[in-house]
Amino acid sequence: MATTSDTVRFREGAGRLCLDFIRTLRYRGMPSEAEELPDGAALAAWIRQCGSYRLDETVAPGPDQVTRARELREAVHALVIAALRTGEPASCGDAARDHLNRAAAAPVPVPSLDASGQVRWRADDPVTATLALIARDALDLVTSAAIARVRECAGPRCGALFLDGSRPGTRRWCSMGTCGNRAKKTTLRDKARAVSPEV
Repeated sequence: MATTSDTVRFREGAGRLCLDFIRTLRYRGMPSEAEELPDGAALAAWIRQCGSYRLDETVAPGPDQVTRARELREAVHALVIAALRTGEPASCGDAARDHLNRAAAAPVPVPSLDASGQVRWRADDPVTATLALIARDALDLVTSAAIARVRECAGPRCGALFLDGSRPGTRRWCSMGTCGNRAKKTTLRDKARAVSPEV
């Protein structure tokens, strides 16, 4: 798997930062499950692509930060699943809750106005600051009405979580371009087989 910032492409579009972050364990629980954050280069690439903080190219997260990022991802997943299935976010377990609370307590990036009139975001530890944003977003999501709009993709080989922003609240796929398109092709193929005469 490629891990450099110019070749890694992560999935976005889940509707919340924390849900996009959960997607870095692709095909969760499936035989094809794939870790998308194997090292610091991949974590830095995710932050550059998906995070709200633009990480400097010289920043290289260390192994401890990668471990913390993966632990946070699993804590966020446990939190969201607990909120969806039981209606009680705190039922995610003490370890997950403690990890989320610690991550959320870290300083987040702060804005400042530069001489050209542009707002720049900075943080003493940009990786930890990004993880804090993810944790805070997860805590906000599970304690808001938006949690009722979180769905699991209906794709049989996907399982990604996403925020359903459709007006009727009936979205089924994490992405129409991938899982939705696959499902349509399968349905059309099955219909074609059903109407074609046997040879």
